[in-house]
Amino acid sequence: MNTLASHCRDIATKARRAAIDLAGVPADRKAACLRAAAARIRADSAAILAANALDVAAAPGFGLSAAAIDRLTLDAKRVEGIAAGVEAVANLPDPVGEVLEETTRPNGLVVRKIRVPLGVVFFIYESRPNVTADAAAVALAAGNAIILRGGKEAAHSSARIVESMRAASVASGLPADCVQLVDTPDREAVGEFLKMDDLIDIVIPRGGEALIRRVCSEARMPVLKHFTGNCHVYVDKAADLAMATAITVNAKCQRMGVCNAAESLLVHRDVAAAFLPGIARALAAHEVEIVGDEATRKLVPAAGPATEADWATEYLGPKISVAVVDSLDAAIDHVNRHGSRHTDSIVTADRAAADRFASRVDTAVVMVNASTRFNDGGELGLGAEIGISTDKLHARGPCGTKELTTYKFVVTGTGQTRS
Repeated sequence: MNTLASHCRDIATKARRAAIDLAGVPADRKAACLRAAAARIRADSAAILAANALDVAAAPGFGLSAAAIDRLTLDAKRVEGIAAGVEAVANLPDPVGEVLEETTRPNGLVVRKIRVPLGVVFFIYESRPNVTADAAAVALAAGNAIILRGGKEAAHSSARIVESMRAASVASGLPADCVQLVDTPDREAVGEFLKMDDLIDIVIPRGGEALIRRVCSEARMPVLKHFTGNCHVYVDKAADLAMATAITVNAKCQRMGVCNAAESLLVHRDVAAAFLPGIARALAAHEVEIVGDEATRKLVPAAGPATEADWATEYLGPKISVAVVDSLDAAIDHVNRHGSRHTDSIVTADRAAADRFASRVDTAVVMVNASTRFNDGGELGLGAEIGISTDKLHARGPCGTKELTTYKFVVTGTGQTRS
């Protein structure tokens, strides 16, 4: 076995052992460990900021944009936010041990379906130091060991945060190896971990589409992921147009470079003339370029022509595709044909229309009279999330502690034998 493969297998073996030990740790001890980790992060703030300064200094050499450098940069307030995020996870109900179902068979056997940890999580993510702490906290709270592979651009910051969290684990009597950071920049390390279905239970890639598709093609274990976020807002004929304007602007403009930002706007033909010129002005104020179908361009002369590819594009920037549709069902068909099953919103005062949209649109999260930007673990009450899934198995939507569990059947008898 070559040196890299051996090193990666050693990390995964340690994680497997830690996961077995962690599975039986009671809720109060896990919560206490997370609170200790938050306290350690606060106490280590100066060291974390010093490590982060090394990453920020190297960032231009990696070609990071100004926005990416801003997301990378920590200050005292952001370190406090990281610590508070870990504390928030500590305050969540422990999903492990929840009895999902219980029945007693005619022969007296008691059958219980009980929530248990997944085991070992391999998490690949972008260069954001707060994600290191969030992911580790969510995994630990659900009783899992986690192997973290962060972007090289945040290597020093992530390593220092993990050091604080591992110290808290040891001090709390939990296995240190429940949180490990891959300490080699070698890109081939990812491929080595993706072979280890005997040690790793699930992989969660969070980053660009090319990375996620590579992981899906190479992984021998299940992958929890989404590829793109082509999210829609549909303005129904029964919509409050002022509400529709506010929701559309927020969904598109509040933060453009994220997976739950709106990339497509659909408008019912009956309200198109009343709605489109105004929303075009509102989007133009945010320097958003509109490309649309023929009906849209008649009402918004500044709009460019939309190509077939535009309907399925995740722009992640100041551009949106707009189409006028003849009916609610036409909107549903458009979303199902071009969407990415991430987040889709309807604006309407018609309850029946909202219910039909919610039941027929094939998407992880449906918003009714609300911005797509609310598809977020914290906003939906899950606490910190480890990612958003557009899969249908094993979890869908924002993934928090419950989504990092599975279940087992525990059958208790009094000496029964099968005849």
